[in-house]
Amino acid sequence: MAVDRRQQVVDAAAKSFALFGYKATTMDQVAKIANVGKGTIYTFFTNKEELFHEIMKRLLTEMKQVAERVISPDRGFFDNLNAALEELLDFREEHELALKLSQEVREIGTPMAQEGLNQIERAVVGYIRQQVQSAIGKGEIKPCDPELTAFVMLRLYMALTVDWKKTHEPLSKQQVAAHLRFYMKEGLAPE
Repeated sequence: MAVDRRQQVVDAAAKSFALFGYKATTMDQVAKIANVGKGTIYTFFTNKEELFHEIMKRLLTEMKQVAERVISPDRGFFDNLNAALEELLDFREEHELALKLSQEVREIGTPMAQEGLNQIERAVVGYIRQQVQSAIGKGEIKPCDPELTAFVMLRLYMALTVDWKKTHEPLSKQQVAAHLRFYMKEGLAPE
């Protein structure tokens, strides 16, 4: 069976970026992990940046699949939204590359690591935007700016799941879902 050298290089690069971050990853390391000559990498990728973009594309595809697995036509918009965001947050917390990029941005502010995190956020916001547009079309939610709404929903979710627990007792998944529904669906105005 022929070995897929390109896939071998991509897998090795993903491992290297996850272990060492963007800045500390070298083409020599990738070649060593992939067990190929450095020239082999350059037959597929011009430079480290191009290789990183390939890894990010793969990560984003995986994230979309993770979110879509939990979307159910039997549930309403807010239940699906919460389920998808929960899965994406779990995925991000478990995925070594996303964690390493976050750490690298915090510690040294590497621009490519920040760009990787921005790509993740844009992909998640884009996915939520599609769900918002669909919900508007079905009459499940009022007409609104789908992009802005998706951004606010993601930020609210992150505030409830990540930021809140920095200074308070963490909220359970059920509490997060209830707060998301309260702020986004019911609102603060009295009946």
